[in-house]
Amino acid sequence: MENQSVKFKTLVWRFKETSIKYPELSQIPSKKITAPDDFFNLFLPVFQEESFEIFLVAWLSSYNRVIGFEKVTMGLLSSSLVDVRSVFRGAIIANCANIIIAHNHPSGNPEPFNEDIAITKTLIEAGKIIGINIFDHIIFADKQYTSLIERRLI
Repeated sequence: MENQSVKFKTLVWRFKETSIKYPELSQIPSKKITAPDDFFNLFLPVFQEESFEIFLVAWLSSYNRVIGFEKVTMGLLSSSLVDVRSVFRGAIIANCANIIIAHNHPSGNPEPFNEDIAITKTLIEAGKIIGINIFDHIIFADKQYTSLIERRLI
């Protein structure tokens, strides 16, 4: 009888630790997010003084504590391409219940663009399918922010 072998691929996911240290984020494991300004104050150091757009996903526990985050994309001067799979990949692996998405406007304009609202709605629909809620989309602009939930845009 021939030696029959079965071949299959496996995926090994490893979170890489960031080489950039944010001492201001040392309170992440104990910080419960109860309002958009909690998130803004916690993550301001990540976005401060960036000259290009960064799209970030923060993973939340069922108690709304931040259990990790990932910079999903880093874009150009005024845009950042966002892939739905990239947004949820880390959240699924981290086994989180909810996420908050955020990006910055290097121009300093905190107003959401039509593209910001459209991608947020797409992500919300995708999250419903896989059972991960998007609590908010927060836009950082200088030392101010806009919450799409507070503005009732989503």
